[in-house]
Amino acid sequence: MGFLDALQTNKHSLQDSSSFLNTSTVIALCLFFTLLCACIVIGHLLEEHRWANESITALFLGLCAGVVVLLVSKGQSSKILTFNEDLFFLYLLPPIIFNAGFQVKKKQFFKNFSIILMFGVFGTIISFCLVSAGAFLLFKKIGITSLGLEDYLAIGAILSATDSVCTLQPLMQVICVMLKVLNQEETPFLYSVVFGEGVVNDATSIVLYNSVLSLDFSNIDALTALKLLGTFLYLFFTSTVLGVVAGLLSAFIIKTLYFGRHSTDREVALMMIMAYLSYMLAELLNLSGILTVFFCGIVMSHYTWHNVTESSRITTKHAFATISFISETFIFLYVGMDALDIDKWRSSKASAGTSIAVSSTFLALVLIGRAAFVFSLSNIVNFFKSAEGTKVEFRQQFIIWWAGLMRGAVTIALSYSEFADSDSTSTQDSALMITSTIIVVLFSTVVFGSITKPLIGAVMLRHAKPTSVSDATDIASLEDLRMLFLENGGPGDDDNNQPSPKASSLRLLMRFPTSTVHYFWRKFDDRFMRPVFGGRGFVPYVPGSPTGAQDETS
Repeated sequence: MGFLDALQTNKHSLQDSSSFLNTSTVIALCLFFTLLCACIVIGHLLEEHRWANESITALFLGLCAGVVVLLVSKGQSSKILTFNEDLFFLYLLPPIIFNAGFQVKKKQFFKNFSIILMFGVFGTIISFCLVSAGAFLLFKKIGITSLGLEDYLAIGAILSATDSVCTLQPLMQVICVMLKVLNQEETPFLYSVVFGEGVVNDATSIVLYNSVLSLDFSNIDALTALKLLGTFLYLFFTSTVLGVVAGLLSAFIIKTLYFGRHSTDREVALMMIMAYLSYMLAELLNLSGILTVFFCGIVMSHYTWHNVTESSRITTKHAFATISFISETFIFLYVGMDALDIDKWRSSKASAGTSIAVSSTFLALVLIGRAAFVFSLSNIVNFFKSAEGTKVEFRQQFIIWWAGLMRGAVTIALSYSEFADSDSTSTQDSALMITSTIIVVLFSTVVFGSITKPLIGAVMLRHAKPTSVSDATDIASLEDLRMLFLENGGPGDDDNNQPSPKASSLRLLMRFPTSTVHYFWRKFDDRFMRPVFGGRGFVPYVPGSPTGAQDETS
């Protein structure tokens, strides 16, 4: 973390101070925490505002602080903190992603998991290919010639990373209104898809970026694309497995040793440390820490959370949410201040026209890449949906497309990682790539972010449908599915009809894949997983131990 030496008024105090603390560091942190407090207060006051949210508020405060420092330093520097990828990826991002997995409504998330996975993985790959190809074809016409194939592929991965934080804040506020008007099944669908796709998208973008860096571009052949795909699949699945294993291990340890009988602090500390350890292990093994810590959060909320005492449940839920909230606000302040990095703007030496051309190209590629996969994949999903009520309507497709247009700190962090110390790209072009990325992040967050709330409200409420009963062809609950198994030759039949349960299971799997998989998972979970790893209803009662109360995250 670097700090300004541009605050001239503090030079003498730095030299004369006998304290072991660096005075400029203390001043910078005091200012930063003051801005954090201001963000929280202003965000509360603007809670019901039509155009603003806390993300935009923090971004503006960061920009204002940067302007003030720029004026005080007489144009020498605008930074209180220099943007550091390690600070972002190792300290700020893990709490946000873990809390996203820990607080996710698992039933809705896995109900729409096929769509989330399709948009988050395949959609991001489509966007990655289009953005990379578009940058390769257009940048040479603008006059940028020093970029190599690795840089173009890296740009595709960088610009494919969405900012789900800025999207979900206004979306959640609109949902509160929509729930009063729309069908109860519509808004949870949109929220879970936008939320899940945002997290998986960020993870996929980083995995793609790491896959690009791992390739040897000095020896390109026909197998390069297959190597890239193989590396991506390896990183994606191993990261997910590591997160699941870490979550199960924490559940088993806490259930077996039962820390709560001596100290609730230990079980809370163990949950936090093991979650962070899973992220660090993934980074140590060159895997995707985002995927690992996200699925670790899901598994911990399903098993570990039920194995701790009642007081620890309340503590962990609020503690994880609070740490995540502070990290989110810190990131947007961080991005706002770093946007006025005067040294980086001077290094680019690009004219205003060139800078606008590159930024506009980036923005256009983001719009096209996003539209290319959202609308096409939605139509593919609709083709395999027989019931009209289960299809993704055009207005829902539009909201999913719009909600993924914002770019944030992940985009800036990857841009710095690729171009800040690039040896193969000229200094001017590297600086231009970073400054153009910053312009895209600022424009998309402020303009698209401020329009999101009124736009979603107008689109959804204008076409609101009265609350109605779900289509009869859609399986609404596990109880309905159990009845269908019994009607089609389930366990209640006699011994002469042994093959029929398998046949009915296959038919139901083809007709209702999500509900059928959920049904069999619940049976497997209740019979094998929960007796070993704990969870609701399977933890032995000990005075003061968890009682198996219902939780809202299931």
